Amino acid sequence: MSSDDVARRLAQVQERVAAACAAAARRPDEVRVLLASKTMDVATVRAALLADTAARTAGATHAPVLLGENRVQELVTKAPALADLEPTWHVIGPLQSNKVNAALRWAAAVESVADDALARRLSGRAQGREQPLDVWVQANVSGEPTKHGVAPDAAADLAVRVAALPGLRLAGLMTVGARSDDERVVRAGFARLRAVRDEVVASGEPGTEHAHGLSMGMSGDLEAAVAEGATVVRIGTAVFGLRATPAG
Repeated sequence: MSSDDVARRLAQVQERVAAACAAAARRPDEVRVLLASKTMDVATVRAALLADTAARTAGATHAPVLLGENRVQELVTKAPALADLEPTWHVIGPLQSNKVNAALRWAAAVESVADDALARRLSGRAQGREQPLDVWVQANVSGEPTKHGVAPDAAADLAVRVAALPGLRLAGLMTVGARSDDERVVRAGFARLRAVRDEVVASGEPGTEHAHGLSMGMSGDLEAAVAEGATVVRIGTAVFGLRATPAG
């Protein structure tokens, strides 16, 4: 895919987000685009970042895009090569404890915290950082066994425990939407995550005051996610096209 194609597709995504916000009576600056760069080469990701910068220089008012990686191996390869552009990286896939040190060299946030063990590991490694590490509790709102995340009924309690850990800043909750052609099913899952978020914030427990974020919605369901309150949408295919399946 050429740089022009990437720029065009990214502009289309930003237009979709703006339209979804208008339909939901929300401001467009309430929703941030995270580019999921899984399997993408550095040149393609660089093209997306440069296109985003060019759009904002030309007058677009959206916030800079975020970058997200599912695998730490890809993060530590791409991040140094893109450091001159100073992107903000999020880990958006399951994170193994033995990869925490490598991830935190580059990531400003981990969106895939689904158990106390990982949260404690992150806390132990983040306490020496200049800024707290943003973390998001991942909930499996669809109940699909192939999806990562804590059960929704347990997500609020986990979030409260995570929020209390030193070195961490609970930024919100994350989920992957249901794999369904029925928008009502997809939206119900997103609404469930919003309800958990509201419960966490309303608890008044230490560290929950910043947990307003909802990272939910991808290329195929971003409109449903924005309608239900998403603050971050994770976009891959709509910008980068279909991904090649990694060998091995």
